[in-house]
Amino acid sequence: MYSRAVRRGRVARRDAEPVPCLLELALLHPDPDDMDWLVPTSPQEVMTRLLRGMFDEVSASQRRVGSAVAAFEWYAGLGRQVQPAAAAAEGPAIRVLDGLARIQAAMDEATQACTTEVLTVQPGGIRREAELSEGLHRALALRGRGVRMRDLYTHVARHGQGLLTYLELMGDAVEARTLDEVIDRLILFDRTVAFIPANTDRTMALELRHPALIEYLVTVFERLWRLAIPLTTPLPDTGIEGISHREQSIAALLAEGHQDAVIAERLGISVRTCRAHIARLSETLGAASRTQLGVRIAQAGLDGPPPSAAARPVGVPGRGSRTAR
Repeated sequence: MYSRAVRRGRVARRDAEPVPCLLELALLHPDPDDMDWLVPTSPQEVMTRLLRGMFDEVSASQRRVGSAVAAFEWYAGLGRQVQPAAAAAEGPAIRVLDGLARIQAAMDEATQACTTEVLTVQPGGIRREAELSEGLHRALALRGRGVRMRDLYTHVARHGQGLLTYLELMGDAVEARTLDEVIDRLILFDRTVAFIPANTDRTMALELRHPALIEYLVTVFERLWRLAIPLTTPLPDTGIEGISHREQSIAALLAEGHQDAVIAERLGISVRTCRAHIARLSETLGAASRTQLGVRIAQAGLDGPPPSAAARPVGVPGRGSRTAR
């Protein structure tokens, strides 16, 4: 359009409407003799004006950079006066990651730097396909470098086909175990950096690098790992006919006075499923009310750790044909 205006001396305003930048940059301006037409401005004049504006912007940017460098040098001088306790540590001891994009970027960075081991705690129930595929690229990259991974899940996760498929894909690079309940999400890379949630919806996270914090979290993980049951091993028998391992866990939490919603969250199941198990517990133990159920749970020994398989058989109250070992 501008070339046409230069060749012809002017163009109709309506023809130039699809390219408003020609007017904005003053490459075209109204013909003073006829406002329906636009005439071209000299290219040299336009270039000189644009370059002058750019030169002013660059000069202003240079002044800002100079001020920033001077400020940085001043603050760096202050920093040299205070020697950090762990000068060799990489990055700050605790960093708040706000937003999923920043969390993802930090996790990717830690994955790339990891060379030996990853420890994770994955709370909740059955792992959805989307959750597992979200971090699959990181897991595959780690496996390719020979990094060993140990994952802790709740017992409920055993029933998800997605987790089984994931573990089959990862092969012997990943070892998984399960517990009745686990702590909130935790990911540890090479025992040097850890990530934990910073809010309930997990849109914020904490990146931890302080050696004392890392050592504490590793200790917590290792103790849970020793208590956990390998995913390839069946859950132990409760020793009470008609009561499943999950119902035994629910009974113990009921005995502690927890509400249904709390129990469901801790075991990684829905409230509806939790209440269905409580109903079966009541039926099995012959309890007609919640109060009576609490008494029967205590009488059956379900309010604490599972009894030893070698323990003396005792009758389950209200169900003479059922026994507890």
